[in-house]
Amino acid sequence: MERKGIDPYQSGLIKDNPYEKGKKREVRGKIVAILDLKFDKRGYKLISTPSRVVLAREIHELISTDEDKAKPGEGVDSIGVIGFAEFTTGGVLAVGDKVTIGGKEIGLLVGFDETHAPNHLNIIIRTIRKASGLDLAIELEDDVVFSR
Repeated sequence: MERKGIDPYQSGLIKDNPYEKGKKREVRGKIVAILDLKFDKRGYKLISTPSRVVLAREIHELISTDEDKAKPGEGVDSIGVIGFAEFTTGGVLAVGDKVTIGGKEIGLLVGFDETHAPNHLNIIIRTIRKASGLDLAIELEDDVVFSR
């Protein structure tokens, strides 16, 4: 019989985001696709875990939301699709990371949606207003930085 471990976030073993007081390196990437999509009722369900590991060369989708309630374990409907980023350095992305694209701070990472996994993660970023990549005036090859 195979024994599986318990999820420490879902079980309540870890109650707070362990990265708030910890340290981690910046995770960097480049914009590889810019999109111009917005939805009012997307129906994302953020996973309960406040972090995900990304490897160098992986490509994931960047999504904006203006919903204040967006956090791990909650639903998100109001979204703008920013585009896709290829990570040039691997590392840990965590809720609370500041997200900068092309030298402009756009918001804070609030969670992850796995709708399209294993193809890619949706990385959800709280912004002042939901915005697409065109709204944010980002360009192909703009630097993307996730930092504490």
